[in-house]
Amino acid sequence: MRKVHFATFLFAGLAAGMMAGLFAAPGGAQRPASPAGTATFRDVTREAGIRFVHNSGAFGKKYLPETLGPGVAFIDYDNDGWPDILLVNGMDWSGHVRQHSTLKLYHNNHDGTFTDVTHKAGLDVELYGMGVAVGDYDNDGWDDIFITAYGQSRLFRNNGNGTFSDVTKKAGLTTDPELSTSAAWVDYDKDGRLDLVVGNYVQWSPEKDLYCTLDGKAKSYCTPESYPGTSARLWHNRGDGTFEDVTRKAGLYEPTSKTLGVAILDYDNDGWPDFLFANDTQPNKLYRNNGNGTFSEKGVIAGVAFSEDGIARAGMGADAADYDRSGHASVLISNFSNQMLSLYHNEGNGLFVDVAPSSEVGRASLLTLGFACFFWDYDLDGWPDIFVANGHIDPDIQKVQANVRYAEPPHLFHNLGNGKFIETTRAMGGAFNQPRVARGAAYGDINNDGRPDLLIASNGGASALFRNEGRGNSSLRVKLVGTRSNRDGIGAVVRVTAGRDAQTQMLRSGSSYLSSSELVLTFGLGAHRQADEIEIRWPSGQTERLAKVAAGQTVTVTEGRGITSTRAYEVK
Repeated sequence: MRKVHFATFLFAGLAAGMMAGLFAAPGGAQRPASPAGTATFRDVTREAGIRFVHNSGAFGKKYLPETLGPGVAFIDYDNDGWPDILLVNGMDWSGHVRQHSTLKLYHNNHDGTFTDVTHKAGLDVELYGMGVAVGDYDNDGWDDIFITAYGQSRLFRNNGNGTFSDVTKKAGLTTDPELSTSAAWVDYDKDGRLDLVVGNYVQWSPEKDLYCTLDGKAKSYCTPESYPGTSARLWHNRGDGTFEDVTRKAGLYEPTSKTLGVAILDYDNDGWPDFLFANDTQPNKLYRNNGNGTFSEKGVIAGVAFSEDGIARAGMGADAADYDRSGHASVLISNFSNQMLSLYHNEGNGLFVDVAPSSEVGRASLLTLGFACFFWDYDLDGWPDIFVANGHIDPDIQKVQANVRYAEPPHLFHNLGNGKFIETTRAMGGAFNQPRVARGAAYGDINNDGRPDLLIASNGGASALFRNEGRGNSSLRVKLVGTRSNRDGIGAVVRVTAGRDAQTQMLRSGSSYLSSSELVLTFGLGAHRQADEIEIRWPSGQTERLAKVAAGQTVTVTEGRGITSTRAYEVK
């Protein structure tokens, strides 16, 4: 999390914008998207019964991990078809205990409210948690939870009766103390079992903590440049409940990395999931899956390692999506203040071009510090929009940078459907636009009305739940159940065609920052009232096609069996 002079990045951003305008432009859109304003967000945190305040453990020493968390997740842990909420928590440092803080699991009561079931579920354990990844690693039909942490990350197996068991040691996932961040479940070798990729930040401990200062007087949080990096890890699922560390064997070992964000994508459309690591003050990494259990690093060659002017930025969150219907997944990375967002457009030839400097996405995000970021179609017009959660790391930042705030509003960029975005944050109301020290964020349909709702975490503060109360556009939701593929269907690519409109999504774990959105795909259909065709390319290699599927419902598709259940919701 680098602190650099504003003017340097202003000039660099303008130069990069000119370069992007000269050499590339986003393409693939067929028509303008419907106007913004078909969605509004209402803060329902209190009425939903969410009572959570994150504990960073801060007590004045300014330890590095205090700036990073927490993450959030939507998980249907009891398979009732309603997404529940998991909130990651930190804890007090040894010798400075003030409170008992644990993870929090909230059960969805189907009426807009949630009940705290943390103790009942066996998740009331203390750990210095960071992020969360949700996936059914043992293919028993119940989603499990992996919590990244400072110290020892944890795997909690879903017992299928509303409770979880800590199986970290039994699964072989114990490590030396690490500062782990974002993680994702992924079947990288397509053997039908979910493997686990875990980002790690830097080599830090209270004993190795260094003194840094912003103003030359008081201690401040050190930037990651002060500490050695460390490699991400890849854990291969053996299929017997245990995992093998294959980081070196797979070609992923890179001890200089300082990874905060992890995203899965198939950037070259070869049918194998690739890895994107957003690194903080180190080059971002793009690992191409070779299809034989190994990966090749392509970040520099592909153009996503640096900014357009050759600088390794402070990457935080990451996501990927085909936002312009070009048939290729582009990349979004949030960065430090004075660095703007990265929006790397996939040119379809193995190369990416950062179009943010020449767009409103770049201009609007120059001064903010982004963490969680993701593509989502919040207004259901069929074009992926962008959400970014913002918040600085140092409460005293304004003493040295007058234009940069500690608590910051989020960014919401509406996709105009022609490769361009326009910011619509203020149109969502005062509660949505409220400044926060935000970190993780995820989306999920909490009330089964076909519209994605939003959950935001704050560092050392309260989490916020926003209900999407949009009108006008229809949607279709697709839940996948693998048989030959992993049970969640993670890695499946779904293409939905309605009239002349076609859009594609990959079902993925991870992305955003430290967080996990629901494992159900939502396709905005705009004015269409049915999908003319749904094509599903399963990780196993099997392809299924479904014809004339009505909007206004969640369809469960079981691999090899077609639609096995439906749940209707109201189309307005």
